[in-house]
Amino acid sequence: MSSNYVQPPRRRVCILVFDGVKMLDFAGPAEVFVEANQAVSGYEVVLVSPNGKSVLTSIGARIEVSAAAAEAGRFDTVVIPGSELPPSQFVTPEVIAAARHLSWNTRRLASICSGAFVLAELGFFDGRRATTHWKFAADLARRYPAARVEPDAIFVRDGNLYSSAGVAAGLDLALAIVEEDHGADVARRVAQLLVVYMQRAGGQSQFSASLSGSAPRSPLVRKVVDLICADPAFPHTVQTLADHARVSVRHLTRLFRAELERSPAEYVAFIRFGVARDMLHAGHSVTEAAMAAGYGSSEALRRAFVARLGVSPRKYQQRFRSTGAMTDTDPAIVAAAS
Repeated sequence: MSSNYVQPPRRRVCILVFDGVKMLDFAGPAEVFVEANQAVSGYEVVLVSPNGKSVLTSIGARIEVSAAAAEAGRFDTVVIPGSELPPSQFVTPEVIAAARHLSWNTRRLASICSGAFVLAELGFFDGRRATTHWKFAADLARRYPAARVEPDAIFVRDGNLYSSAGVAAGLDLALAIVEEDHGADVARRVAQLLVVYMQRAGGQSQFSASLSGSAPRSPLVRKVVDLICADPAFPHTVQTLADHARVSVRHLTRLFRAELERSPAEYVAFIRFGVARDMLHAGHSVTEAAMAAGYGSSEALRRAFVARLGVSPRKYQQRFRSTGAMTDTDPAIVAAAS
């Protein structure tokens, strides 16, 4: 490395915390940004509160902060987490004032879970897409009719405005920001270190497959993969995928085998199975999982599960729901992770 090399400054990420803030809403994204620093000189995470005083979180832990929002300076990204308290209780004039000041001093705003109510109250979602935890979505849409609320989304980006569903979805949003800033390889590495999914962008029909398997290397293959993941239930064929990429079926198949170790058809099946499996994890019915993943019927999904795991979707879901029922040597869980 040249002696004249100057390491780029870290991006400052501000997280606004307040009494009643949900611990995982801010701790999860914060860990994603800090974990990224193992791969790149990426982020400086700063906790602030409306008045600079410590706050009491949802689990009763008291958290110290670096500064009051009005005294914290400029940031690359500002994150507004949510709370288990009703929005009418935590969206106080003090929190609104702090968020307003921070919004004047950042290029990118994000909300986690019910933190969306803070940005909505400031008018940021007027005429723009947004999401929040499913249990708050109807209330958000009712109270802020100018917002285009997408209740089934994991997270949404609309320009420089980001919002996510509850709790673990904050990890998805933070990983997406890391990928935007530093590329897919860094984000993938962070996801692997944290043992979470790389991406669950879009609606619930887009629960992604796990990190097992290769990542696309070329823009062309990634373009096709993005199309499949954006709508796994669509009746994709090798021909329609090749047409989308503007290459021949033979060339697309060769690229997929070289980069993903699967044919295009096998990759579609892989993603659909991951979608169905993750929806079962999330508590959806077998029929709902089958429809969202593009199997056409619950019987088709049952055949796929029996062929891959040797158990039915319902039996798999029952095992998954009981932490004591499955061990790491159980064939179903081992196969599902591969």
